[in-house]
Amino acid sequence: MRKLIGAALCATVAITASQAMAQEKKQLAFIVNAASDFWKLAEAGVKKAQAELPNYDLQFKYPAQGTAALQNALMDDLVAAGTDAIMISSVDPKTSIDAFNRIAAQVPLFTTDSDAPDSNRIAYLGSSNTDAGVQAGEIAVKALPDGGKCMGFVGFLGADNAKERIAGFKQAIEGKGIELVDTRGDDVDFARARSNVDDVLAANPEINCMVGFYSYNPPKIYEALQSAGKLGQITVIAFDEDPITLGAVREGSFAGTVVQQPFEWGYQGMKLMAAYLEGDKSMIPENKLIIVPTKVIDKANVDQFEADLKAAIGK
Repeated sequence: MRKLIGAALCATVAITASQAMAQEKKQLAFIVNAASDFWKLAEAGVKKAQAELPNYDLQFKYPAQGTAALQNALMDDLVAAGTDAIMISSVDPKTSIDAFNRIAAQVPLFTTDSDAPDSNRIAYLGSSNTDAGVQAGEIAVKALPDGGKCMGFVGFLGADNAKERIAGFKQAIEGKGIELVDTRGDDVDFARARSNVDDVLAANPEINCMVGFYSYNPPKIYEALQSAGKLGQITVIAFDEDPITLGAVREGSFAGTVVQQPFEWGYQGMKLMAAYLEGDKSMIPENKLIIVPTKVIDKANVDQFEADLKAAIGK
C-alpha cells in the first residue's frame, strides 16, 4: 500500500511540475485581420519559430470576423489570459488607437501587414506597402504602354496597407497616361468582392485595367472575367500569391503580381517578440520600421517562386 501511495504521490508531483513548467512558458500571439488563405504562410512561419522557441507558447489567432471591434476584444481576452506580447495586423488603425494604447500599456505590442503608427506600438514588421504599390504601378506601366483606365479592388479602404498601396500605385502611373479611376472596397466579404468586379464590367466599359490590392481580390477578378469571357482582354495587376493568381500569371491572363513574405512576418515576428521580452531591443530600428522586401512575380519567374513557396510551407 505504501508503495502504491508513494508511486501515486510521485506521479502527482510529476504532473504538477509539468503543469508548472507549462504555465511558466511565456505566451506570444499573432493576430490577423481576417480569415484568408493568405495568412497560411504566416502561420507556417509561426510554426517554424515555435520549434526554435521551446520556452514559449506561440499562438496564431483569427478574429471571428474582420472588424476592429472583434480584433480589439480578442487582444483584451489574450491579455487577460496571460499573453506576454502581441503582434497584430490592424483592420482599422485610425479607430483603434485607444484600444491599441490600452493593450500597449499592459504588454509589448507590435504591428504587421497594416501598421498603426499613431499608436504606442513598439515597431512594425512587414512590407513597405507604398513600395509594393509602386511595384504594382510599374507592372501597369509596362503592360499598358498606350495608357489605360484602371479600377482597383480592396478589402478595407481605411486600412493603412490599402491606402499606402493605392498611393504607391498612383505615384508610379503618374504622367504615364494611366488613371486609377476608383477603388471599390468589400470589407473582406468574398461575395461582395466578386460582385464589385461584375458591377464594374457591366457599368464601366471604358475600364481596361483592374488592380486587386488584397490577396483574394485577384482570384475574384479572375472568376468574373472568366465568366464574362474577358480573360486576356483586361490587364490585371495583382497582389500576393493565391494559387489562382499564380496560375493566371503563368498563363498570361494577369500581367504580374507583387508578393510579400508573410512567412517571414510570422517567423521573424515571433523571434522579435521573444528577444524583446528577454531584454534584447537591438532589432528595433530608430524609425521602428522593420521592412521585409516585396518582389514582382511575372511569367518569367512564377514557376521558381511557386516551387519556393511550396518548400516554405512543407508541401
